[in-house]
Amino acid sequence: MTLVKFNEHKGANGYSTFNDLFDNFFNEGVMLNKKTEKHPAVNIYENETSFIVELAAPGLKKEDFKINLEKDVLSISAQEKQEAETEQRKVNRKEFSYQSFKRSFNLPDLIDRSNIDAKYQDGILIVSIAKKEDKIVKTRSIAVK
Repeated sequence: MTLVKFNEHKGANGYSTFNDLFDNFFNEGVMLNKKTEKHPAVNIYENETSFIVELAAPGLKKEDFKINLEKDVLSISAQEKQEAETEQRKVNRKEFSYQSFKRSFNLPDLIDRSNIDAKYQDGILIVSIAKKEDKIVKTRSIAVK
């Protein structure tokens, strides 16, 4: 399973355009660190029967996620519903800002497309992708004679 590479800030020549650099400088700040990246971190594990994708997305609800499978690409996206504040207050600094994201993964041929499950627990979305029964490598011990 591989992560689909996507960079929305590349021009036709493959390099960032001046406008993108200017926007990134003022909108995202000079010091962009790991905590403010636009995409959540992902762990991918494989065991004998399945692939497990863990996506760190704290502060969301399970209803915010959308998981799609189109051909060999699994896409996980989320859009948090922003509610308008009714309370009047002066904001000195606002760092709580949840935005949408989308992560896509190329899936190998050995997955069972009809057996994909997802659950959201403790701020982590866990997607389990089963392997086809005939593609699971079975191991056995061979006695030496």
